[in-house]
Amino acid sequence: MTSNPPSSVDDLPAALGGQPLFPDGLPLARPALADPDAVARTTQAILASGMLTNGPTVRQLEARAAEYLGVGHCVAVSSCTAGLMLVLRASGLSGDVVLPSFTFSATAHAVAWNGLRPKFADISPRDLLLDPEAAARSAGVRTSAILATHTYGTPCDVEALGELAGQNGIRLFFDAAHAFGSRRGPHMIGGFGDAEVFSLSPTKVLIAAEGGIIATNDDELAERCRIGRDYGNPGDYDTRFLGLNARMSELHAATALGSFEDLEERIAERNRLAERYRKAFDGLPGIDFPAVAEGDRSTYKDLTILIEAEAFGMDAAAVARALAAEGIQTRRYYSPPVHRQRAYRSLAPANGPLPVTDLVAARVLTLPLWTGMTDQQVDDVGHALARLAARPVT
Repeated sequence: MTSNPPSSVDDLPAALGGQPLFPDGLPLARPALADPDAVARTTQAILASGMLTNGPTVRQLEARAAEYLGVGHCVAVSSCTAGLMLVLRASGLSGDVVLPSFTFSATAHAVAWNGLRPKFADISPRDLLLDPEAAARSAGVRTSAILATHTYGTPCDVEALGELAGQNGIRLFFDAAHAFGSRRGPHMIGGFGDAEVFSLSPTKVLIAAEGGIIATNDDELAERCRIGRDYGNPGDYDTRFLGLNARMSELHAATALGSFEDLEERIAERNRLAERYRKAFDGLPGIDFPAVAEGDRSTYKDLTILIEAEAFGMDAAAVARALAAEGIQTRRYYSPPVHRQRAYRSLAPANGPLPVTDLVAARVLTLPLWTGMTDQQVDDVGHALARLAARPVT
């Protein structure tokens, strides 16, 4: 560990009267562009052209994304949420959709907005992803699809979920909001299941300010999503189905193309920083990390730890408050899980218990991680945790 645990009365946690380690604050995330000036020049040209939507920049982004992901089609949309809503609508589903509760609420919103019923299934305690066996137990005669999440950028067990979907004759989709650039073995996330949907919002690795990308190898589904993002209107104003205004603007596409320039380097740096975090916490009791399967690559959109309160001396909520006193911004992704949120509590009796989800949600804490973070900043976060472990804050 690079920072020694506190050994003197002067090295107190800020919550106990010590000096904050980050008096100017350490943000949770910070978006970055390799060449902001180039993006500005492109946006100026777009504004001068008078074509702000349905233009060549969006098509260029879609082509570049499809090539990078190795898929047949990419459809740029206004957000990942809109993209999820569209793929479900375009697939003509009914009944139940099995999904994890340990995810952002937008995953479930996309299901509910389509008049489908979310059926929550438990996660694996090892990687915090939808457990294929739990999904199998949750699936029934009303189930028309599975919607899994590559949480924090960690790839799901796509093979087991694919086998489950195939055996039951149901569709398989992935909320890949965190996972643009993740790999399952040698294969890029993006080409699994019927479709995968990415987010390009400011906290993601590939950013467009706001936006999303639907990736699929299904020609018909891609075409329906293209129509669906424009109200369901193929161009003749005779709408084919209930679509959305989910177009991505040319300006957002220009930002995303600029973000592509050093994408691989940024993902590599995030993985390096994640490993440094692991070393910084080495030896601290009660601290664990969600697993990434050997051979897979995560984008580490979020760097999340699990805190076992009895071993560490504080629970995750108390640690979050203590780190805030140090100037360290954190989040508790995902606490509460969706099935505990007021919008979805009515579904809980029909879903049954989710013991792993509830246990994990009580323990998670997401720490700062962004490409421009320094090694010293990571080490200082480690030092903050170490001095809390030495002097728990009640």
